Amino acid sequence: MRGKASALGFALLAIGLAQEPDPIARFGATVLIPDGLRGQIYFLRFDTPQLPNLRQMISVGTVYATSLNVPTQNFNRGFPGVTDRFEWFAIDYTGRFWAQYAGIYRFNLLSDDGSRLWIDGKLVVDNDGLHGPREYYGDIDLASGPHRLELAYFQGPRESVALVLKVAKPGEDWRIFHVDEFKPPPGVEIPPGLPPVDPGKKRGKK
Repeated sequence: MRGKASALGFALLAIGLAQEPDPIARFGATVLIPDGLRGQIYFLRFDTPQLPNLRQMISVGTVYATSLNVPTQNFNRGFPGVTDRFEWFAIDYTGRFWAQYAGIYRFNLLSDDGSRLWIDGKLVVDNDGLHGPREYYGDIDLASGPHRLELAYFQGPRESVALVLKVAKPGEDWRIFHVDEFKPPPGVEIPPGLPPVDPGKKRGKK
């Protein structure tokens, strides 16, 4: 590794979105995307300094996304596609993807506040903690075939939010990670039993 919602209280801003143009930048939506990233939402305590162990918490909602591309923006826009809450909650995304070619895959994670990325249970990017927009990157040697992705993100206090995941395939330039670019060949299915994240390190710290 290198450098550096009970839907009670959680809604999709249905009224607001009906009156205003739908934002481009979205953290997710409640519509199921079978091959997408599944995000479990959690409320956090005030003054949470880093990603907690979300495995020990109860999820308050679920969203789905095909990519994570929310550039830095003011907190008063809320979390497009998720909620009008803008402080002290986390989203834990999980999904599976297919690497067409074997080789070194680079991942770049921009977030405000903290975030961590695991591939096949290995921590690849650690951008945790309370901080402004900041990006770290890491790389991992992947075999051709199926892999598991998990990304935990939390928003602490105002004033801005951000979450962008990029990838560079072997020999290629950076681009936004999108599940449609990491689907298996026709007729091939990704098996469900992929390696989980280490229980002691999963989705944050104890």
